[in-house]
Amino acid sequence: MKIAGTGIDLVEVSRIGEALERHGDRFLTRVFTPAEVAYSRSGGVFTEHLAGRFAVKEAVLKALGTGWTGRMRWRDIEVRTRSSGEPSVELAGSAARRARDLGIVRIHISISHTREHAVAHAIAEAESA
Repeated sequence: MKIAGTGIDLVEVSRIGEALERHGDRFLTRVFTPAEVAYSRSGGVFTEHLAGRFAVKEAVLKALGTGWTGRMRWRDIEVRTRSSGEPSVELAGSAARRARDLGIVRIHISISHTREHAVAHAIAEAESA
């Protein structure tokens, strides 16, 4: 296996809180999947969890080498939590097509947050040539 791309992102939790206040459910349904919202609500630190998931989406786009120029939707990148607590990412739509085109077989992610910031790192793994 080889590294096909890497990305990192840092988000101010207050920025996500402000988007929630301004746009409410419209923001949630545009950016996050129902499963991401449900997970974030379950832990008692709703905005921090959302900020972490937002940071993952940005980091994955960087790992895919596209940013938003690839016309990807926020919800094309979904953060899931395995039974072990480990976060994982599931791609759909344009993000999945881009990963397939690059030969990416897995994206490793890591998330961390405080009350003020959330950070995420993504490493895109491709099959060796």
